[in-house]
Amino acid sequence: MTAPVRLGVLGLGAVAQAVHLPLVARRPELFRLAGIADLSRGLCDLMGDRYNIPPSRRFGSLEELLAAGGLDAVLVLNRGSHARQVAAVAAAGLPMLCEKPLGYTIAEADDLIGRVPAAKVLLGYMKQYDPAVAAARAALAGIDDVRSVDVTVLHPTGASQLTHARVVPAPAPLPARAQQEADNEDRLLGAAALGEGYDESLWRAYRGALVSSLAHDLSVLRSLRQHPLDVEHADIWRQDSASGGRDPGRDRRSFGDHPPSIQAAGRLAGGGRYTLAWHYLPDFPAYRETVCVVHGRGSVELVFPSPYLLHAPTELRVTSLDGTAERTDLRRSTGEAFEAQLEAFARLVRDGAPPYSGLGEGREDIGLCQSIVAAFAERTGMPVGGEIGSLTSRALA
Repeated sequence: MTAPVRLGVLGLGAVAQAVHLPLVARRPELFRLAGIADLSRGLCDLMGDRYNIPPSRRFGSLEELLAAGGLDAVLVLNRGSHARQVAAVAAAGLPMLCEKPLGYTIAEADDLIGRVPAAKVLLGYMKQYDPAVAAARAALAGIDDVRSVDVTVLHPTGASQLTHARVVPAPAPLPARAQQEADNEDRLLGAAALGEGYDESLWRAYRGALVSSLAHDLSVLRSLRQHPLDVEHADIWRQDSASGGRDPGRDRRSFGDHPPSIQAAGRLAGGGRYTLAWHYLPDFPAYRETVCVVHGRGSVELVFPSPYLLHAPTELRVTSLDGTAERTDLRRSTGEAFEAQLEAFARLVRDGAPPYSGLGEGREDIGLCQSIVAAFAERTGMPVGGEIGSLTSRALA
């Protein structure tokens, strides 16, 4: 295939508007927007007008998009679990770039692994494609004594991160039936993960903060060849401030009415230890994400800006011994991870090039996120059921 990939896009919300659609539009040698779909017909028309998509190629569902044909591949960007959409696109014989999360349960992942060819799915962990991550991996080559990996995510409101992008909301509420179906699926998956009568705040911490956000950092650890073995300690808590200013707004849909802080710690496969920390901080000045690897001869530290700031530098600091002095090399990369990921997706579609993360890696990340919640439930005595409950000694009946 030498002609541009004829691309269908499902889901036209914030990540589509701020990132994927602008990048696809400026790479006409790789992609041609050949169809878009969203549950909001009004939003579909707004984006169709913006990107010159004919009215005949604007659809209200994935089923309509696939039935119309004329596609080589699909971007799956809708909210929530993507398991049903991945299965449908694969059944149509098309490869896809699927934004995280792949799903919320091991059962969803196992079902997909059992019937979807692995070569069809590139899971959207764009940080793996960041040039700074590739340079960090090279800096760690030959290191056999990683002592610790510490990850910290400082997450202000989504609205504060997206101001520059001028994201257009749906001009009208979703049809009642579509909203009801989405709510029902959310409840069913919550029960499958945590058991009937699950705690809603715990579900939001799991589905929003862990599987849909901190999983990015699990993919970075995978790129750096650092693999968590277990979860020895986990905590989930919430704090208020009398001086709080920014309201979480739409973030409540993802993280709950009172978004949490989360910490987890455990062993690495190489013998070291890891810590993960994720904090929702409405009034924090700017998104900041740090991954620091300490080994016997120095350290490697990555600092990521907000993912919505295209071409904002990712910083890599490599500290080592230079004679009797400390040496620190600073690399600031403006190569756009999302764009590199799209280039990798084009190679998958055209040449079958394997993705950095696919169905198996998605399942692995769901499993570790479940282990974090299970460790928290075990430590605090919180009874849980479902898949996560099966990982504890006090599962609900």
